[in-house]
Amino acid sequence: MPPKPVPAKAGQTSSKTPSRQRRPQKQQPAPLTDRLKRLFTSLCAQVDGGHFTNAIRTCNKILRLDPGDRDALRTKLFLLLQTEQYDTALTLIAEINEQCLFERSYALYRLQREEDSVQVLKEIKSIGKEAEQRGAMHLEAQLSYRQGSYQSSLDIYNELLETADHSSDEHADILTNLPASQSHQDFITTTFMQAMSQLPSSIASTLESAPPPVLSQPASILAPVEEPTKKPEAVETKKKLRTKRVPKGIIPGVSPPPDPERWLKKSERTSYTQGKKRRGAGGGATQGATVGAESGTVSAAISHGGKTGGKGKGGKKK
Repeated sequence: MPPKPVPAKAGQTSSKTPSRQRRPQKQQPAPLTDRLKRLFTSLCAQVDGGHFTNAIRTCNKILRLDPGDRDALRTKLFLLLQTEQYDTALTLIAEINEQCLFERSYALYRLQREEDSVQVLKEIKSIGKEAEQRGAMHLEAQLSYRQGSYQSSLDIYNELLETADHSSDEHADILTNLPASQSHQDFITTTFMQAMSQLPSSIASTLESAPPPVLSQPASILAPVEEPTKKPEAVETKKKLRTKRVPKGIIPGVSPPPDPERWLKKSERTSYTQGKKRRGAGGGATQGATVGAESGTVSAAISHGGKTGGKGKGGKKK
């Protein structure tokens, strides 16, 4: 009869039937709304923490999932202006369908394109909203200050100061910029005229009639650069002799000069003399005493050998 199959114990598998391993199932990607919600949560935390560079990367991830998201586009534009990427900001403004007039004017102002910025400010005044009108007034005051129209800048800041909230950051900014415009305007109207009145009439008339100074450009820019046909001869430049350093404690002309043979071996120097003979080589005794001592030891050895001779090989009894 065939043997009965032995049932496998708990926790063991039969050697005849291989165990089946379960393969991990692939996780399905999260829905688009959940992914966008996570990204916007990270974006808010990054903006609040001031991590603008990482926030721009998060905006790019959101725009890959939803290219037309207005919140992501506006946030990215704000972050580009905060990180002083004005050229990239102007490119993004051109891609956005909305008219971001104030952001465009501010980017042009920071790129030193004052004339283009003034043209955009005129558009804001004509069709801009009330929120943009106030920002445009701040920007116009800064443009007037940069262009030297300090009185115009002063008037705009005074108008803004009357309607600003005393507890807002805007009020503090106006109080910072207002004295700068006032000081420049006072210098033009009073301080400069007082300084001119103190000068002699001959010098004052010369200064008033003299044309404004012309900025001189370096000669390397004006003169054309020509390649030399022949190489100029090398000018011999004398090397500056290095001043000798005197060691500490040495007085020139007083201290004795160093030994010129100090770099030679001692055996090669002229002052070298062979050393004395070793002490104790002769023991301090005369030659006769030494011989007597040696003869005494020899005789003692012979007598000692005579005593022990009977026990040697030749002294064995037959």
